[in-house]
Amino acid sequence: MDTKLNIDLENFRLETRAWLEVNCPASMRKPIKDSSEMFWGGRNPEFTSQDQKIWFENMLEKKWIVPYWEKKYGGGGLSAEENIILTQEMSRLGCRRPLFSFGIAMLGPALLKFATEEQKLNYLPEIVEGKIWWCQGYSEPGAGSDLAGLQTKAEDMGEYYLINGSKVWTTYANKADWMFCLVRTDNKVSKHNGISFILIDMSTKGVSVRPIKLISGKSPFCETFFENVRVPKSNLVGNLNEGWTIAKYLLSHERKMIGGVGVTETKKEVHELAKLNLECSSGQLNNSLLRADIAKFEMDETIFELTIQRIIDEDKSGKKASQLSSFFKYYGTELNIKREELLIQIGGNNSLVWTPTEENDGNAARKFCRSKGNTIEGGTSEIQLNIIAKRILNLPT
Repeated sequence: MDTKLNIDLENFRLETRAWLEVNCPASMRKPIKDSSEMFWGGRNPEFTSQDQKIWFENMLEKKWIVPYWEKKYGGGGLSAEENIILTQEMSRLGCRRPLFSFGIAMLGPALLKFATEEQKLNYLPEIVEGKIWWCQGYSEPGAGSDLAGLQTKAEDMGEYYLINGSKVWTTYANKADWMFCLVRTDNKVSKHNGISFILIDMSTKGVSVRPIKLISGKSPFCETFFENVRVPKSNLVGNLNEGWTIAKYLLSHERKMIGGVGVTETKKEVHELAKLNLECSSGQLNNSLLRADIAKFEMDETIFELTIQRIIDEDKSGKKASQLSSFFKYYGTELNIKREELLIQIGGNNSLVWTPTEENDGNAARKFCRSKGNTIEGGTSEIQLNIIAKRILNLPT
């Protein structure tokens, strides 16, 4: 890297740091307790506080909601190096993400790669501006791990597709405005080759949603039903019957997102929480076994973060790293479960409280239960291990 570029990047870092200090409200620098404190946007956006609204609007005006997308799509047009610096500076201050969106994390990358220019200009700026809350229509009651076995059917009716079928585990379908969905458009070819990728407005007649309750007592999941739903042909992304290619690409981004659950959000370090809640001597936890477990976890977490950044850099440089999404998903899931287990140990009996009280919000037990779901969503851990064995390690089958 030449000297001028180094100087430019250092100036960018200083300017970014100064801007964040001024424009990120103090309350938006605190760890997020649960999904109720996240801003998801949508047709009828709900801010939990004035500070959350200010933070979102400041970042939107700065074009830093999705800083690495091109400016014509609503992004900031930052280089890979500048985006890394912005991420580092936000992390240093503990800045929350201004907008949580499956449109950014999953659909956006797929549109950038497979959509027409008209579709990109239509959907991407609205994703950035938080005008659309997206949900994902992949899994079905009879097609979970065998995603290609889906049966939701889209019939060609001339000017539109007529969709019938159902989806399950559709996260926030009861709140979403649109769904990116896999549908079967040809039953006469192999199951992988008869799938198409289509965008569905959730307000369309014939779409209905039913929430699913989880053991944690809180659930973002729903069942979604399609009964003679008419969808314009212009909502088809990519080529007809070639949706499986898009599906695999999008899944790689979803698995990276799920895999990053334990490391991507601003949270207090586990050792800091332990010091606040347990007996210490000379700054060390008295419980040596727990101390060792926490040290191992935080070393694993740091190594994982560095590995993610290395793979992202390699991906941007043109090296194919998409298969490693299964590794991200599996290992990130295990890290998140381990974190919640450690927090239960640290909290002791208090962490087992289920019904919220004035002294205890009951989140520890609920988050522990919820973390188990990470082993299923986005592809079960068993399936990810098979993919890692076959496609990454090239082990014999």
